[in-house]
Amino acid sequence: MSVSPSGAAQAAELSVICTVSMKEALHDLAPAFEQASGHKLNMIYGSGPDLSKRIAAGMQADIFLGPDDFSQPLMKQGALAAGSRVALALSRTALGLRATEPTPDVTTPEKLKAVLLAAKGISYSGGASGIQFVQILEKLGIAEAMKAKFVAAKPGELIGRVVMRNEADIGAQQISELLPVEGIQIVDLPKEFQQNIVYGATSFPRALQSAPAQAFIQFLRSEPAKAVLRKKGLDPA
Repeated sequence: MSVSPSGAAQAAELSVICTVSMKEALHDLAPAFEQASGHKLNMIYGSGPDLSKRIAAGMQADIFLGPDDFSQPLMKQGALAAGSRVALALSRTALGLRATEPTPDVTTPEKLKAVLLAAKGISYSGGASGIQFVQILEKLGIAEAMKAKFVAAKPGELIGRVVMRNEADIGAQQISELLPVEGIQIVDLPKEFQQNIVYGATSFPRALQSAPAQAFIQFLRSEPAKAVLRKKGLDPA
């Protein structure tokens, strides 16, 4: 889908709050939308948990781009417009290890369990991928054992960077967040634990009827945008 350029009188300034997992894709998509539409995007990036808290506390914008784990509760609270969510992309959690290390066999839950127990340190975020990974640890029965091996990332830091500075042997994060880190090999989780994280665009109440905001959401569902999402490790919804 293309966006028709707008005249200066019609140009709008949109505030978009976005979780880090879509940041790499938006680095390409935001300028493309601005050039095609004439509208200006003010992008605000952050972790899902932090942004969720700030929105719940009254932070305002036009659009929230993030996983259902955070948008659904915010819609129930009234902080985001109920029923406005439009699915955009599917993401998966994977493991990140240094590329110089042998690739571990984690094709079954038991093999994954053995690899995690042998690791000296593991790292994961507090976002959707971290929530999902903790659930996997609980299913494996090693959640308590892994707490002693947990290495937290610095604020705003990608988990792969914790692995690259040798503070953790294994990191778990979404593929779109592992890809930007050089020197990382990405290893899929066992089929039993591969679960999609659904990302969507959800409107704030003030922007529900905003034509520029809806134009941006439709742009994110266009074929050119889908090609960028795939390149950045996200599957179009």
